[in-house]
Amino acid sequence: MSLSAPRILHATGRLLLSLAAVAALAVLFVALIALTDGAGSGWAAWGATLGAGAGLAIWQARRRSPRARLVTFLPVAVAAALTATVCIPTVPTTRQPPPALPFVATQHWSLATGSRVAVYHYPPANTGPRYPVPLVYLNGGPVRGISVLDHRFLRLLARRGYDVYAYEQAGGGRSDLLPMDQYSISRSVRDLGAFTDRLGKGKVDVLGFSSGGVVLTRALAEPSVAARLHRAVIADPGPMDGPTARITGPKGRTSARNLAPAMTGPRSTHLPRYAVAFGLMRLGLLTPETGLIGQAEGGNAFRAADLGSDTASAYCARDAHRIPVEDTARNFSFSAAASLRVQQTIKDSPSIVPRLKQSRTPALLMIAECSSQVRRWATEILAHAPAVRRTHVMPGVGHHMWNGLDDNDDRAAAVITAFLQNKPAPLANRPTRDEIPSFLRDHT
Repeated sequence: MSLSAPRILHATGRLLLSLAAVAALAVLFVALIALTDGAGSGWAAWGATLGAGAGLAIWQARRRSPRARLVTFLPVAVAAALTATVCIPTVPTTRQPPPALPFVATQHWSLATGSRVAVYHYPPANTGPRYPVPLVYLNGGPVRGISVLDHRFLRLLARRGYDVYAYEQAGGGRSDLLPMDQYSISRSVRDLGAFTDRLGKGKVDVLGFSSGGVVLTRALAEPSVAARLHRAVIADPGPMDGPTARITGPKGRTSARNLAPAMTGPRSTHLPRYAVAFGLMRLGLLTPETGLIGQAEGGNAFRAADLGSDTASAYCARDAHRIPVEDTARNFSFSAAASLRVQQTIKDSPSIVPRLKQSRTPALLMIAECSSQVRRWATEILAHAPAVRRTHVMPGVGHHMWNGLDDNDDRAAAVITAFLQNKPAPLANRPTRDEIPSFLRDHT
C-alpha cells in the first residue's frame, strides 16, 4: 500500500460522513415539514433544521482547530442551501387562470352558494331536431379544468341537437377559488342545484363523469337538488360515500397503466419544492391546508405530466401506444390540494344508501370495459338506486370513454342520447341488479 493510501481512505471516510450528515439533515427537514404542516412556506422547518445542524456542528468542533471547525460546518451549509430550495416559490403565488379558449366563450356566473364558476355554452345545431331539455356536464377531477378532449365531445352533443352547458367546479379551471376549508362534496352538490337555478330553464339533464358522476349520484340522494333534475347519466363514477370508498375489489379489463410510454413535458415534481409538497400530500403527511404552498401556487405549478400513469390508466391496454393528447398545456388546470380535500370529505361521509333508495330521477349508469375504477363503486349505485333504468358496459374503452379514438365518441353519444330521449338502447342493458355478482366475478 502506498504512503498516500491512508490519507485517501481518511479523506473518503470524512466525505462519506459529510454526505451522511447532509442526508440526515435533509430527512430531518422533511420530517419537520410534515410535523409543522409546512408552516411559513417551510421556513419554520428550515430554521429548526439549521439550528439542530449548527448546534451539533458546534458540539463536534469544540476541540478542533479553526480550520477543522470550518470543515465541520460545511455539511450544515450544504444542507441549508439544498433545503432552502423547498421554501422558495418558483411559480407565481397568485392565481393564474388559463387563458380564454379560442372556440367557446367563457362566462362567469355567481351562484347562490357563493361560488363563482366558469361556464361554457354550446347551443344546439341550427339544423335537425332539437332536444328541449338543457344538458349540463360535470367533469371529473374533482377540482380540475374541463379538458379540450371533453370540450370536443360536448360540441358533438350540441351538433346532435342538445343545448349543452358545462361549468368548472369551484377552484378548477377558470372558476374562482374557495377558501380551502370550504371545498367538500356537499358544497359541490349544492353548487349543482344553484347552477340549475341560475340557468333558469326548469329541470335539466345532467351528465356526470368520474368525480362528476359522484356529485351527480349524491345529488340524486338530495331531494332538494334531485327535484331540479330531469334525467341523470352517471359515467364511470368514483366512490359515492365513506363506506363505498373503503371497498376494494375487481376492476375492469387491463388498462394502459404501466404499458404506455411515460408522459412527456415539464413536471413540477422535478422541482424540490413541489416534489416535497405534492409527494407529502399524496402520502397524507401534509393537509390540503398546508402552509408549505398556497392553493393558488399549487394550481399554477401542477402540470399534466405530474399525473404520471393516471392518464394512461384511463385507456385500454390495446391503446397504450396511441393515447391521445387530452389537453393543451395552456388549458390544463388541476388543484391537487382542493381535490384531496373533496375526496377526504367523501371518505368521511356516512352512507347515502337510505336516501339514494328514495330517488326517482331516471338514471343511466355507464361502466367502461377497461376502467381502472373499482367496479363496485358503480355497482353499489346500481344496487341501491332503483331509478337506474339502464346500465351499459362500454366496450373497448377505458375510464375516459369519449376519447377521440376510432368511433368511441359516437358510440358514447349514441348511448347517452338514446337514454335522454327514452329511445331503444344501442347496447344491451347489463349488468342488471341480479347480474351484479356474476359481473364482478367475470371482470368484464
